[in-house]
Amino acid sequence: MRRWKPGGRAVTLEFVPNPDRVSPPTAAAFALMMLGSTPSGDAYTFAEYDQMFRDAGFSSSQAHAMPGPETVIVSVK
Repeated sequence: MRRWKPGGRAVTLEFVPNPDRVSPPTAAAFALMMLGSTPSGDAYTFAEYDQMFRDAGFSSSQAHAMPGPETVIVSVK
C-alpha cells in the first residue's frame, strides 16, 4: 500500500455541475454528452468529488471557479 505524505495535494480540472445538475449550461451539456456517448458517463457535482476524495483518504477539497467553464478542485491529504 502506498503512503502519501500529509499535506499532499491533488488538483482536478473538470466541468462541475451545480447540485441541480442542469446549471451552469456548459457543465450540464457536458454531462448530457457523456451520458449519451459513454457506457456510464456523467459529470460529477462538487459534493460527489468531495466524497470521492474523502473516500480516497483526502481530508478536504475546495472548488475554485476559473475564468472559463471549468472548475479547479484542490484536494488535500
